[in-house]
Amino acid sequence: MSTTDPFVVPEEDSAAEAIAAIGDELAVFDDWMERYGYIIELGRKLPAFPADWADDAHRVPGCQSQVWMESRLQDGVLRFAGASDAAIVSGLVALLLRVYSGRTPQEVLATDPVFLKELGLLEALSTNRGNGIASMARAVQKAAAEAA
Repeated sequence: MSTTDPFVVPEEDSAAEAIAAIGDELAVFDDWMERYGYIIELGRKLPAFPADWADDAHRVPGCQSQVWMESRLQDGVLRFAGASDAAIVSGLVALLLRVYSGRTPQEVLATDPVFLKELGLLEALSTNRGNGIASMARAVQKAAAEAA
């Protein structure tokens, strides 16, 4: 197994700050094709996901693409790792983990994934991709509920 940490370290101090920063970053682009490119680039920057975690035990059900996630409660905060076999979905994983990783279970549970709709992400995606990101958000919320 790799010695690099697969868990996402948040850039912002809170989920609300992460959501606001993502909104500001997406607003820079004039159209959704440019935003998609940016989201894909975020996915490329995700920490390496251990190959032995790319299994059914880590698979997020309800996603058209293959998506794997792992969570760990450490020092009172939930840390998340994730990956997908699709470039755009990897970027969506990166957005979710930027918001939720490194937060307390209570903060994760208090941060409704409605921000995905408010940022226009769900409307801009195909129905299947939208359902998939909703499944990823449910997996994050479930991990927080179990840790709380």
